[in-house]
Amino acid sequence: MPLNRSNDEQVKTAIEIFVKIGFLFLVIYISYLIVKPFLPLILWGIILAVAFDPLVQKLQKRFGNRKKVIIGLTTILVLALVVPAWMLSGSIIESAQHLMAAVQGNERLIPPPSEHVKEWPLIGDKVYVLWHNAHTDLREAMAPFRDQIKAGVMKMVSLLKGGFGTLLLTVASLIIAAVFMIAKESSGAFYHRFMRRLLGEERGDAWADLSVLTIRSVATGVVGVAVIQSALALPALMLMGVPLAPLWAILIMFLTIIQLPALIVIGPIIAYVYSYADGTPATVFAVYMLVVGASDGVLKPMLMGRGVDIPMLVILIGAIGGMMLMGMLGLFIGAVILALAYKLFMLWLSELEEAHAAAQTQS
Repeated sequence: MPLNRSNDEQVKTAIEIFVKIGFLFLVIYISYLIVKPFLPLILWGIILAVAFDPLVQKLQKRFGNRKKVIIGLTTILVLALVVPAWMLSGSIIESAQHLMAAVQGNERLIPPPSEHVKEWPLIGDKVYVLWHNAHTDLREAMAPFRDQIKAGVMKMVSLLKGGFGTLLLTVASLIIAAVFMIAKESSGAFYHRFMRRLLGEERGDAWADLSVLTIRSVATGVVGVAVIQSALALPALMLMGVPLAPLWAILIMFLTIIQLPALIVIGPIIAYVYSYADGTPATVFAVYMLVVGASDGVLKPMLMGRGVDIPMLVILIGAIGGMMLMGMLGLFIGAVILALAYKLFMLWLSELEEAHAAAQTQS
């Protein structure tokens, strides 16, 4: 009988544990489903807050009131996003109207080709004929490419919708980041408590600081370099009268962020400028844009990995791999996770070396 009672008690205990674990899992899962729609916004808010906090600290030392500095900076950033987007949308609408007028034969949108186009190797004559036909009768010239143009227009509309959604996401994330920065003390204390609970008292604070520094490293070494290249390219594009210059500058920034060479865009733009501009200005523009396109090779090693005890290559691989896996958000999450994994791996190696050294000492 005592054995039966013991078995019954064990069964009851097992059932009770199972029910409690099941209920806990259910609560966590439902909580995740509730938070899931807002999770990208929250994560982006955290990333932006971490990235902009050093700037806020510098402005706070100069202007004083931290809350006013954060509100002012957030307002400026939101306007810096919304105003160019509004102007770009107006430019796109105007260009679409001109294109429709040109297709209907009411307006000549394409300028006549220069005689220099014929001198282009291999493709010069064909490009000249196609360009001349597009200048004289765009509708007739584009007729063989009607299906491709239709597919391209549909894709452009889809990209514009995605861009509008990304703009709203960014504005909302900036507002959430402002909230996190205003509540910096409580937010930072919560994260450090979580890391200490997860990794222990000794390593929790150090690894919390490592994740913060990694986010800032990616922000300056990847996104910062992309913004610098875009900012350098935009004045030159506008000065040479390149159509939709802000759009090309944004595309250069996007390519740099995803670690593709900006020359993919810069090369055709240089060829286009040579088709209508004089030789000297076009050459100066070409040299300048080639320098801008190659500047990430100099800027990235200077900015990425500063203040972080992690090799730049590890952070870069984590950022690129994370972006391929999770999109733009993975640019930061991937870098942080791979940095922590690298730190774990190096800690494991050091513990083996310490154990081996201790064994040799004892012997």
